Amino acid sequence: MYNLFIFNNHKIILNYINQFNKLIFTGVKEEMDAIKHEQMNLSFSKAHEMVKSSEDVKIYSHIDCDGITAGAVLSSILDRLDKDHEVEFITLDKIDDLELNNELTIFSDLGSGQGVDKLGSHSSKIIILDHHPPLRPMIYNNQESGKFLELNSHYYDIDGSYEISGGGMSYLLARTFGFYDLSWLGVLSAVGDMQNSMSGKLVGLNKEILGESIQNKLISTSNDLSIYGRQTRPLFVALSYFGDVNLPITNNRTECIHMLNKLDIPTKNGKRARVLSDLTQEEKGKIFSELVRMLSREVPQKYIKHVPKLVAGESYDFLEERKYSPLRDASEFSTAVNACSRHKHPDIALNVLKGDRGFALDEMDQLALEHRRYLAQKMEWVRGDDRIVPMQNLQYFEGSEIKSEVIGTVAGMILSYGDWRKPIIGFTPIGDDSEGIKISLRCSRLLAYDGIHFGNIIRKVAAKVGGSGGGHSVACGAYIPEENMDKFLNVFDEYLKGKL
Repeated sequence: MYNLFIFNNHKIILNYINQFNKLIFTGVKEEMDAIKHEQMNLSFSKAHEMVKSSEDVKIYSHIDCDGITAGAVLSSILDRLDKDHEVEFITLDKIDDLELNNELTIFSDLGSGQGVDKLGSHSSKIIILDHHPPLRPMIYNNQESGKFLELNSHYYDIDGSYEISGGGMSYLLARTFGFYDLSWLGVLSAVGDMQNSMSGKLVGLNKEILGESIQNKLISTSNDLSIYGRQTRPLFVALSYFGDVNLPITNNRTECIHMLNKLDIPTKNGKRARVLSDLTQEEKGKIFSELVRMLSREVPQKYIKHVPKLVAGESYDFLEERKYSPLRDASEFSTAVNACSRHKHPDIALNVLKGDRGFALDEMDQLALEHRRYLAQKMEWVRGDDRIVPMQNLQYFEGSEIKSEVIGTVAGMILSYGDWRKPIIGFTPIGDDSEGIKISLRCSRLLAYDGIHFGNIIRKVAAKVGGSGGGHSVACGAYIPEENMDKFLNVFDEYLKGKL
């Protein structure tokens, strides 16, 4: 009895100690978060002053949806401040060749992973607004007082993979000037950068920016089906492209119409085909239940708990855009911006993002049409010649007939024709002079939910064959020497052994 008394008291004391330590840890973390937040605000205040005091500004931004949108935010700031400026969209490999001749140079959605600090002169000022892992420690900013300022989310313990985008970082600068009406661009950037792909919603600072957009009546959000084409695609067409797990409805419009008829969901409003945004909540609920049922039959038991996350998530409508326009829905808008970047016309997207709904929008629509046609042709090319080659733990296709700018898009679209249980890799030469190989990887979100981060894996494997790489858990890429392609595939396949 005495021993039992001591034992029970010992357990109680340990419990108190654990609770006490937890309270201390929570308090310390909250205090550290507050300090980091204050440091970030101070850094943005410095950036504010550097912009305000400069008259000649050059913006370099990444040539993708996030980077182009980030550039649009910064250009809008400078327009409103009546500052002379230029915007140029570049790929990462061009940074080392830049010459900085302007009073102030701003790098957005790039710069932290490159030696930008080496480009400056005694008379130049540099600001970096980035969310990718930085090469330099935060203290470097203090050593380059007044001439070099790097604002990177990772310095403040904010994960740049899903809590803030490049466009979001640029918006945080806009916010210091009171330009809250640009918050919708921060949301578009996050969606374009797939920052909602894992959780199905925006979190962290992205969620805060979304809240400001909602407060300013720029965006509405709702829990919806995760089906692309909410505003523009006929429902039965959108369903045929759903997901990356092969289902009876995958790429089969007839089967999609049959499913909708079985669920008693009309496919038309009069003569016009219904789109997802036309559906009632009850109709969406029916489709949700049916898709969950179908997916649960196709995937192994360990993945079933993740199935609802594949089927539903947050949607974002831009309220100032016309209904049934591709600019109304964030996912469709981001695709239109990407179409411009993939076909080397980022200037068109920039003008649309800054408000041009005339000539620039017409050009964007035309580019989007050409983009869809090109993707359809290249998908047929991959499928027609049975180009998907299976390996033990991955599958790949050689895409020499596909532009390097869209090899990743094709890989994502072709995934449903292969084995969703393995990642798919597409590769193609860079440029006409074979400057190397660009590799893009896409995989089912189910693999990422299982804890696999292919962005981290591809970075390690690329480094082993003399290249570089990285990216998200479900979408990533690398650049490697052409002669090492076979070695890359074999090393990657071996690395995945036992992980899938």
